[in-house]
Amino acid sequence: MGFSTQAGLTLIELIVFIVIISIGLLGVLGAMNFSVRNSTNPMLLKQQVAIAESLLEEISKKAFTWCDPDDAAVTTASSYAGCTTSQQTLGPTAGEDRYSQTVPFDNVGDYHGFTMTGIRSPVNSSSIISGLGSYSASVAITNAGTALGLADNTAALRIDVTVSLPGETSFTLTGYRLRYAPNGI
Repeated sequence: MGFSTQAGLTLIELIVFIVIISIGLLGVLGAMNFSVRNSTNPMLLKQQVAIAESLLEEISKKAFTWCDPDDAAVTTASSYAGCTTSQQTLGPTAGEDRYSQTVPFDNVGDYHGFTMTGIRSPVNSSSIISGLGSYSASVAITNAGTALGLADNTAALRIDVTVSLPGETSFTLTGYRLRYAPNGI
């Protein structure tokens, strides 16, 4: 009696194969869809980084002196006690504003607590830069001397610039500013 050998697949085997492959593909496509939907748009992240870098650079280029740069003793004071009228603290000196042409922010500490909704040029507060109206930025500055191993905690500042966009993850850029020239303005 001869045995017959089967060649190919039966209909049931073919259907089971198609079902298994379909389930696997659905799982892979679902994972890809989830990751694409929940990932940050690279262009938006690049804009957040550029805004944060620009604001951090603007802040870092300001003086970091014992006295407010408008104080008469700014170039001679060797501590906060040497200031004639106003010590530089964290927060804007009275009357100073980032956008003012006559009394602008003139020291790193002036930017502590600064916020803006809609990214604006430092010389024109009424004009939002085209395409950046939905972004917001905030600045937090803290004393960081001891965190950097210095004896005087006020000898260095940590500057955190946070840029936000509704519906996206906020981006924070951190920089440090040391008081390496306490009388330089």
